[in-house]
Amino acid sequence: MYNSVQLVSADGTRLANHRKTHLYGCFERDHFTPGERTVVQAELDGLTVGLMICYDVEFPENVRAHALAGTDLLLVPTALLHPFQFVAEAVVPVRAFENQMYIAYVNRVGQEGAFEFVGLSTLAAPDGVARARGGRGEELVVADVDPVVLAASREDNPYLRDRRPGLYRSLV
Repeated sequence: MYNSVQLVSADGTRLANHRKTHLYGCFERDHFTPGERTVVQAELDGLTVGLMICYDVEFPENVRAHALAGTDLLLVPTALLHPFQFVAEAVVPVRAFENQMYIAYVNRVGQEGAFEFVGLSTLAAPDGVARARGGRGEELVVADVDPVVLAASREDNPYLRDRRPGLYRSLV
């Protein structure tokens, strides 16, 4: 069994399915099989949309693989727990900046048994700024992914162009 997410178009067409690649904690490792595909993408309204789940986004190589594959918007449903709110507040915006993409990080809220989900759903832009951020309670967060801002940011930011992959081979 896999922890999975699907991207479905407005007309109900299934566009993509991602299986979580990095399982968090004993519960997930005991109940799920990790997925084997890092980059899962689909075209939606002129954007290349990528999928990840929760802990997957905390691995910089995962997000970089999406950047190199041309992902414009990375969708990340998550179940981020207290006390790890720094992931939503800091890690996700930095990942968006260093990989020149939008990241929509959508989190659960509230208490469920012993778990406290922190909320803080975020749309982080390629300039590292959270264009929208939810609070710790239930709410609807709406924000725009602007292809013009994305193109300008990619032109101005040299991170992906200045990479030297030959130096990184020992990392893998």
